[in-house]
This record gives sequence, C-alpha cells and structure tokens, in this order.
Amino acid sequence: MNIHQSNEVTGFVKAEGQQILNGEGKPFLLRGVGLGSWLLPEGYMWKFPEQGDRPRRMEKMIEEVIGQEKAEQFWETYYDYHSSEADIRRIAEEGFNSVRLPINARFLIEEDYPVRFKEHHFQILDRMIDWCKTYKLYVILDLHGAPGGQTGTNIDDSEHDQPELFMEESHRKATIEIWAALARRYKDEWIIAGYDLLNEPLPEWFNKYNDQVMPLYKEITEAIREIDKKHMIILEGVHWATDWTIFEDKFDDNLMLQFHKYWNNPDQESIQKFLDKRDEWNVPIFMGEGGENNIEWYVGAFSLYEDLSISWNFWTWKKMDTSNSPCSIRQPEGWQLFIDYLQGGNKPDPETAGKILLSYLENMRLENCDYHPEVVNSLFRRPSLQIPAIFYGYRKEGISYRLANKAEQNVDFRVQDRTDIRFIDSTRTTPNFEHGQGQSWSDDERLCLQASSGDWFKYEINVRSSQEYSSYAMDVKMSAVGEDACLTIIIDDEQVDSIVLQGDEWRTYPLSNKLSLSQGLHQVQLKVASGTIRMDWLALR
Repeated sequence: MNIHQSNEVTGFVKAEGQQILNGEGKPFLLRGVGLGSWLLPEGYMWKFPEQGDRPRRMEKMIEEVIGQEKAEQFWETYYDYHSSEADIRRIAEEGFNSVRLPINARFLIEEDYPVRFKEHHFQILDRMIDWCKTYKLYVILDLHGAPGGQTGTNIDDSEHDQPELFMEESHRKATIEIWAALARRYKDEWIIAGYDLLNEPLPEWFNKYNDQVMPLYKEITEAIREIDKKHMIILEGVHWATDWTIFEDKFDDNLMLQFHKYWNNPDQESIQKFLDKRDEWNVPIFMGEGGENNIEWYVGAFSLYEDLSISWNFWTWKKMDTSNSPCSIRQPEGWQLFIDYLQGGNKPDPETAGKILLSYLENMRLENCDYHPEVVNSLFRRPSLQIPAIFYGYRKEGISYRLANKAEQNVDFRVQDRTDIRFIDSTRTTPNFEHGQGQSWSDDERLCLQASSGDWFKYEINVRSSQEYSSYAMDVKMSAVGEDACLTIIIDDEQVDSIVLQGDEWRTYPLSNKLSLSQGLHQVQLKVASGTIRMDWLALR
C-alpha cells in the first residue's frame, strides 16, 4: 500500500489485463473518495427523514419554505460551497489519487424530453475537473441518477419509486445522449480516469429488468466510442453493484468492473465471486463505494482491497454530524424545524428558514467542518492507528501469516485461512460487522485472534511525515491462555522487542522503547515465541 505520489497521476488511464495503467504505462491502484451529496444531494446525509430522502423532495421543501427565487440561489451556492477547490486540495494532500463524482441527470438536463442541457452546470463540472488536474486527482464520472431512475429508490432521485429508465424509451435515449455529450466534452481530458455508466442499477426486487442492463451498457458504450476511443468504461453489477451474473460477454477492450461493499465481513470469502470474474474476464476490478461503518471495519476492508490489488473509492468525503467520514458538517441550530415540517409539522417562516439554510451553507465549507483524520488514517493504515489483530494481511499464508497448527473451526470469518478467530467473552458464534454510523464493536462482540507458539502475523503500516524519521509508541492488547506466554515484535524483519505475558487477564502491553520509522511502508510482525496468546489489537501512536 503505497502512499499516493502525484507523479502516478499522469496521462490517460487504460485497463490492460487485470491492471490499470497510467499514461506512462505504469500499473497503479485508484485510491479515491466519493463526493456524495454534491451533485445528487442525499437526504440521509442531511439527517432528513424519508419525506426528504432525495433531491426532488429536498428541492420541493426548500422552495416551499423560502420561495422559488431564493431556493434557486441556495442551490447554486450549495454547488459552490459543498465541494470546492479547498476540498480537492485537501483530498490530494491526504494521499488520495482520485475522486468519484456522482451526477444526477437532472443536474445536467431538463427533466422532460427531448434533452435540453444546462450549460451553466456543465461549467461547474469543468471547474471541478480543472481543480482535479491542478492537484493531480483522477476523476471518475458516475451517472448516479439516470433519467427516470435506474434503481427505483431514493438514491437515484426516482420520482415514482420505479426504475423508469428501463420502462420508458425516452429515458433510455436521454441516458445515451448524456453520455455522448460527456464524451464529446471530455474526450481529450486525460485527468478523467473513466466513465461509470450507471450506479447500482436494479435492486433484486426489480430483477425482471436485469436482462436490459447489458444491452443498455453496450448502447451507451457504442455511443461513447463513436466520439471517444480513449477513456475507460466502468460497469457495475445489479443489486447495489453486487450481482455480477449479468456480465456474460466482454464487449470492450478498455473496461473495468465495479462492485460496492458495505457492512459485511471484510474477508476474501465475501468478495471471491468478484475475484473469480476478474480472472475470467481478465480485467481490473474496482470497489467503487464502501464506507458508512466504523473505523475498525475500514482498517480491515481497505487493507483487503490493497492486498488483493483492487482499486477502491471511499464513500463519502463529507456529510452532516458524522464521525465516520473525513468531514463532518455541523448541524445548524434550528435544523429540527425542517425535519418536523417534512414529517407534517408547521412550516418555518421564510426568514427563519433562510437563516438556517445560510448557516448550513457556511457550515459545509471545508474550513468550518469538523475534520476526522482517524478516518483517513484507517483507509491508508497510517499512524495514529489501532488495528484489530484479526486484520492481519490478506496475501496468503507464508506472506501475511503462518500457522503452526490450523484451527478446526472459527466464528465464520476468514475461514479459508483456518486461523483461530473467536469472540472475547461471548457465546455468539457469528460476527456482526453491521454497526451503523460511528459505532464500534462492544466488548462482547469484539473478535480476537488466538495463536500458539510458532504462529506469526504481519500488519502493514504507512508512515507519512515530512521528517526523515518519526517516533511512535506501540501497544498490543492481549492475554495469555493458561500458562505464561511470550510475544516477539519484529519490524521490517528486525526484532525490536519481546513481551512476556503472565495470566489470562486482558492487558495493554507497551513496547519498551519508541519506534523510529522512516517515511513509507513498514511491516509489523507479531510472532508467538512460546505459549498461547489471545490478541485484541495493536496500536501505533
């Protein structure tokens, strides 16, 4: 997992075999973040109930409380403030090398047919793309809400909770026209990594339309290729991008497949079907959306993608009152008035509503957000950082771990490794990673790693510092099982400490001395020298 260097962002991106190559022909992974709720506002990121869960409902509410003219002014200011040059600069500074831009069709076109484009909104896209070129961030254009809606849910701004893209010919034509227009405008923009044709089409309850997805993908691609031969095409599976059974024939030679991953186990078993399709089609694959969970889950999941050479994109950069995104927008005083109104309460007077919305706009500026560096640290495994012991590397036995004795069973996590993973003081038998926003595993849900003499496990750490060397304290939370035990700590193949454990009580054991680490990638190896040890986590601070 290399820290992003701006010199890897150069020239047109191309899929070749299972790798992505930059303009110099060098392989690299996309490591990005999504600008969710910018060009397609999402109600849950505003803390709104179902009555305000999608752009058209949010727009209606704002127009009702402050009037049409001021509502139009609000939205244009929103587009300026939500994702600005300052955000792009910070994203690049943090080490990301790409951004995914979710676009609502209604941002670019009028809703009725034939298609009429909004040139002033294309100019907002132009400005964002120019910033990304300045700060060396590849751009993925993502049609998040297609004309008529491709999911029939709130996430695509569906009007009638139906996937009308697949029900009305005019919506299909409009979608193709949008992609042709984007290709025409950006065909020579090398900073654009690829075109993400449709976000999460067709949840399983609309699977009767599944056979229409690949034909539409081919039509869109044909329209793009008439104009643009260079940019990579990105295809998502159905049912939240997780069902790839629609991918039967590879129809383009510059193509990447995308899946999304939320909440479930961060282990290879959970994504094996995507790895199998990568081998079958011989194309790169992309985890294009994942997040909305806790820090511990991020540490495991994003390490998984890195170790298995999967490009990734975190969801999302910024939302209201959160601890699990890098940027948290402070909820304005009086915001509850909007929530109450959406749920049938009294309408706020225009003056009060206007002041609340103005506060919201100011609060979303990057400099006014609460910033959570621990989120970014978890994605890049960058100190300060705590790593659950169960999230040792994913590069197979002999590289990331070694077991003297393999377990007969565990709690249904990382099963194929045959490591002894179990709950700390619990009668539960299966892990639950579905903790919502900002929550951590409780003591009776936390998983630990049990290991015996001869077992070892490696954890990768990225050090990012302007100094030649940085100094870190390191702790390991663990306990002996039965008799006394000894753990050896090895950094980059050099033993740095040995810890003797006495008794089966959980304790946090500090290393004797601080670690002096240079900038770049380091391997921390925990090796059981004697006895049996249960390990909860290791931390560098």
